[in-house]
Amino acid sequence: MSERQPHKLIVILGTNASGKSGLGIELALKFGAEIVSADSRQVFKGLDLGSGKVTEEEMKGVPHYLLDVAEPGDYFSLKDYQKLAYEAIDGITARGKIPFLVGGTGLYVNAVTDGYELTDAPVDETLRKKVEAMSLEELQKLIREKMSAGMNYKGIPDNLDMNNKRRLERAAEKLIMNKPLNLESVKRYDTLCLGVTWERQKLYKRIEERLDRRLEQGMIEEVEGLMSRGVSDDFLYKLGLEYRYIMLYLKGNFPSKEAFRDKLFMEIRHLAKEQMTWFRKRKDIIWLDMEADPLSQAEKLVADFLS
Repeated sequence: MSERQPHKLIVILGTNASGKSGLGIELALKFGAEIVSADSRQVFKGLDLGSGKVTEEEMKGVPHYLLDVAEPGDYFSLKDYQKLAYEAIDGITARGKIPFLVGGTGLYVNAVTDGYELTDAPVDETLRKKVEAMSLEELQKLIREKMSAGMNYKGIPDNLDMNNKRRLERAAEKLIMNKPLNLESVKRYDTLCLGVTWERQKLYKRIEERLDRRLEQGMIEEVEGLMSRGVSDDFLYKLGLEYRYIMLYLKGNFPSKEAFRDKLFMEIRHLAKEQMTWFRKRKDIIWLDMEADPLSQAEKLVADFLS
């Protein structure tokens, strides 16, 4: 008896403001697919404009999963995301539909496509506070020292960004507890990964236009509403980008609205560069030519993959 072939999963990933959500919806309509979001902020209810969550109208009737599955302020781990994503993907496949994984959170994408073996280990709050109080330089030094101390590790993983403080904090926690940084993987899907981005200056223009549009649509008021409902400053700060800087702006940490907007624009641009650095480490991504006809390119690639 031959071994069962893994189910197929189409992944559409890319940078902020690249158009991956819209492309995913158009492809889903063409292939009768359903979409699982891979975005670390869109899992939370009420984080809509700031996270770039698609509206019901924009969905065009395509079912979406992993949106609004947690309350703001809840602890939601990578393991929580992976478990729900697996359930959604397997449910879509069981109904005879095609699952699409669409989003820009690289760690979420990798956890599903590469099949990270994750555990439900409880958080050590004392240790977490200790590493969060460390500077970026202190964390870099600790990680390098731990990795070179002859412990049983395979080296610093390619996907650990040594300039991303939050990721270094999580890595430091693991190393202090003598846990390996390299996650074991058991791949459970046959994947086609399509990448969406633009030439740098064009991408920055798209980011700027989208930021100004969302500010006009009420992104500041969205964060005001979250704060008035008791969502903590700490939670908003850790969400990063729009939620961090709008919270700081509302608390008077910027001399003007223009200074706040310019800082936020700069930070979103920086995130887009980080996202590309992360995604370039995946050698299986087929990057679409966004200047040509990306939908036709993607349709042909998906059709070939499914056949």
